[in-house]
Order: sequence, then C-alpha cells, then structure tokens
Amino acid sequence: MLIRTVLILMLCVLNLAVARVCGAEPFGHKDGPDIENIGEINELLRQHPYDLELLLSFGTSKGGSAGHLALAIRDQAPHDDVVYSANFYADLDPRHGKGYYNKNLIVMVPKTEYLFKTSSSLGIDASFGLDMGEIYKRSIIGIRISGVRQNMKDGLRAFFNQLNSDFHARKQSTYYHHSPIVYGYMDLNCAKAVGLAFKYGAGIDNLRVKGTSLWSRLNFISATKANLPTEMAVQLIKILAARNCTFDVVLYKKWVGSTYIDPLEGSGKMYKDLPNRFPSVLSLDYMENQGSYEDYHNLFAMYLLYYLGKYSIVLNGETRRLEVEMEKEPDSYATAINKADQAARKDKKHLLRRLVFRAWGIKLDGGVDNTHLYEGEIKE
Repeated sequence: MLIRTVLILMLCVLNLAVARVCGAEPFGHKDGPDIENIGEINELLRQHPYDLELLLSFGTSKGGSAGHLALAIRDQAPHDDVVYSANFYADLDPRHGKGYYNKNLIVMVPKTEYLFKTSSSLGIDASFGLDMGEIYKRSIIGIRISGVRQNMKDGLRAFFNQLNSDFHARKQSTYYHHSPIVYGYMDLNCAKAVGLAFKYGAGIDNLRVKGTSLWSRLNFISATKANLPTEMAVQLIKILAARNCTFDVVLYKKWVGSTYIDPLEGSGKMYKDLPNRFPSVLSLDYMENQGSYEDYHNLFAMYLLYYLGKYSIVLNGETRRLEVEMEKEPDSYATAINKADQAARKDKKHLLRRLVFRAWGIKLDGGVDNTHLYEGEIKE
C-alpha cells in the first residue's frame, strides 16, 4: 500500500514537471487553463439589475481574519463590471519594489478576471488569488446593490482615480486621509478605501470611516481603530437600505483543488490547504488566534448575508465549468435584519450556528468545507 502511494505521488510530480517543461501550467495555477464557461455564468448573473457589488473575501489565515473588501461597479467594461480593489503591495516597502504589482494603489480589473481568470491584464507581477482568480484561494461574498443613482457611481469611480493620482504624487496628507497615501494594513486598507469612496465620492456623509479625523492621526493606530471589511459592508448595507436600495447576495465558493503555492507569500501552503474563514467583524479578533465566532456582531453579519443570499456559484473541477450550485429567494433587508438579530441573540447553544456555517460552506474551526451550501433549512 505504501509503495503504491509513493508511486502515485511520483507520477503526479512527473506530470506536473512535464506540463511545466512544455510551457503549460496545471489547472488551478497562475497562467493555467481558464474555466470554460466564465462568460455564460457572467451573463446569467448580469440578468439581474444590480448597480454595485461589494466583494467581501474570506480570510486565509489560521486564526481570526479580516478578509478583504473590494467594490465592483456595473458596466465599466464591455459586458462586465470593473472591480476597484486596494493593492496590498502598494505600500512603498522596498521589499515590494520588484516582482510585485505596485503600479497603482487601487487595482482596476474586470470582475470576471478578478474572480475567475488565471492570467491578469495587469501584467506578470499581478498576484494570483488576489488580483485575479480569487476563487482558487478563498470564497467571496458578492453583496449586489440595486437602486444606486448614476451620479453616485460616477463619484465612486472618480474618487478611486483620485486615490491613484494622490498615490502617484506621493501625497503626504489630504482632506480625506491625514497620512501618506500608501496602502497600510491597519491604516489606509481595503475597507477604508471603499469607505472613503462612498463618503467623499458618493456623498454618503453619515458613513463612519475610522481614521478620518485629525485626532486619529495623533493616536496610536491599533486594531480597534482599523476599518474592517465586514463592518464596513454591514454599515453600507444599512445606510443604502435607508436610501431605498435593495440587495441580494452571491456566494462565489472557493475551489478546493488548487495546488498552487504563492511564491510571494512564502507560507509554502497550497491554496487548497489554506483556511477559508468567514471574515471576522471584531477588530481584536483577527489579531488573535480565535477559533470560533462567539460575538453577536460576527453572528449577525453572517446571518444577515445568508438571509440575503440568492446564488451559490461553484467550480466543478472535473468539467472545469462554473455551476449554480443552489438558488434561493433572498429576504428583503427588513426581514433579513430581523431574522439575523433573532438568530444571533438566541444562538447560545450553537445549534443555529452549525447550520448556517455549514450553509456557507465553512467549519467553525477555520477549516474548509465547501460541499453543502444551503443544505437544509434554518429552523426559526
């Protein structure tokens, strides 16, 4: 049995080596074969009249994890949306000076590329699983927003362009950020970039964005002062709902078959083995090695997005095609927040939590379980 296992492993390594010698990367790797029906799934999803899509990515660290937040604006590319995403490597750190995509603070790519493609329009330095092909690395929750005025969309796009202009000009302080305009994990991060765009670009004055006051500049930047992706997403949903916007959610599930190892990260782990964690709401939680989701706000966010859920999109590794794994009718925002509040408050024995986390396709211990989305019904 041991000899047979060793022979199988040797054959897999040989096949991988032959593929690379021949100039072809394996499926699920950077520059590997593309998914066959990206356009078909894209057209299906675009039948619904949304205007914006908040793209909330799951965390990939072992402990608590904040994940990532980006924004897609509809029809900014031919038959596609454009994703605006803060660039983790645009921090002017000399270590990221070569071999990393650092041209812009805000990366702008077609949504199909961001989610599904294995090569990037940004060039060879783009990061697989970050700038493109996210589903090979982690799951993404797409919060689609309908009823957004055109002038708001124009303002969002203009502000993201302003961020890039200020980054290129090496601005040390601006009216919207009292520190250098570079990426900062605890400062000018992905959630803050999206929040600033809505506050100053789209004119949502009542949006709370941490670190925008002069006083924040005088304080030590800590996890409690950082903008977090899930917190920002939930706050935006609430504010936009008050402006009569409507929502539904698409879960783009991680494909758990990628053997790609990111040379930029140095963890040595294949993408298939990385945790796939619902992004934490707690500032301190993602700094700690938290293995469970005990806080009300974490539970509320997860339940809310579940009740707003409409589609689950999954990649079939055998056919190399995307499939609608499950579809359900989303609740209205008013109904969803009531259900989420009730579920989070009475989730003391973890019974509901197991059902909903299983529905989202993850385990409470931070592992990966992408097999039974929307399995069964949540009992009220």
